[in-house]
Amino acid sequence: MKPSGKFSHGTSRLDGTGSWPELAGVRHRFLDLPGLRMHVAEAGSGPPLVLLHGFPQHWWAWRKVIPALAANYRVICPDLRGAGWTEAPPDGYTSEQLVADVVALLDALHLDKVNILGYDWGGIVGFRVCLAHPERVERFVALATPHPYPEFHPRALLYVWRIWSMFAIAIPGLGPWLLRTGRQRLPRRLMTGDTSDPSVFAPEDIDAFVSRLKDPARADAGSALYRHFILSEAKRSSTGAYRGTRLTTPTLSLYGTVLYGNNDPNREHPEILGGYEGDADDFTLEHVPGTGYYIAEEQPEVVVARTLEFLSAQ
Repeated sequence: MKPSGKFSHGTSRLDGTGSWPELAGVRHRFLDLPGLRMHVAEAGSGPPLVLLHGFPQHWWAWRKVIPALAANYRVICPDLRGAGWTEAPPDGYTSEQLVADVVALLDALHLDKVNILGYDWGGIVGFRVCLAHPERVERFVALATPHPYPEFHPRALLYVWRIWSMFAIAIPGLGPWLLRTGRQRLPRRLMTGDTSDPSVFAPEDIDAFVSRLKDPARADAGSALYRHFILSEAKRSSTGAYRGTRLTTPTLSLYGTVLYGNNDPNREHPEILGGYEGDADDFTLEHVPGTGYYIAEEQPEVVVARTLEFLSAQ
């Protein structure tokens, strides 16, 4: 597999059908992977660091940390399947396929081993890459992402209603409609409702994210992701399907006070985040005070500092 097209700087899309936000020093290109044309934003040079975004975002989710990280690393920010400017095929929205997409990306770039920084869905994919392909990951930093070995805590059930939006998005027909129509209140709420300070999102940044969901194929992709998470991924994790598969990749997990929804139980009951002790070789769990779910938006300096410190320890 070879990269498709040349690097592009600025806002012109390589396929000529739109524009992406501009960030100084960022280069853009598309890669032709098996069954998927992937958009990738890159900056800097040095050891490769792959940044995997969450939902409903894309590569622009990393805009506040890219400049500082790119001073030390070759920062590689793909738009995952169905997000941003990557293709949105009708299927493939499973953790297994997203992992395969990331591995195909590394192969296309001829990268044997990388560091990964992942958030939300990107964090889930990052964990799964570490489990399935530990030889491809040097170190992993997870932001606001449940690890694969959760233990059941009755207290968590008291907060399930707070993630009602996940269930709504997962419903075929209804979920895509909620994501793409009208003023797109639901995807906007997903960002502003789970932060310690909604003003960390400039209106134009929110527009940059939710505008991509106006494409029916991308709205369908978002719904399919949540459907897979509820029906398959969450079930697998909660029933111990990943226990016995050791996490050998050194991992730093940063979390705020919103991991399961507003008024998260993590603040008063951090034991909900435990359970990894017997299955992870080198796992560090840290709380980032004063943050909600969007840690890289709310405390980018902390994310940069802890990531650089953690990666430099290798």
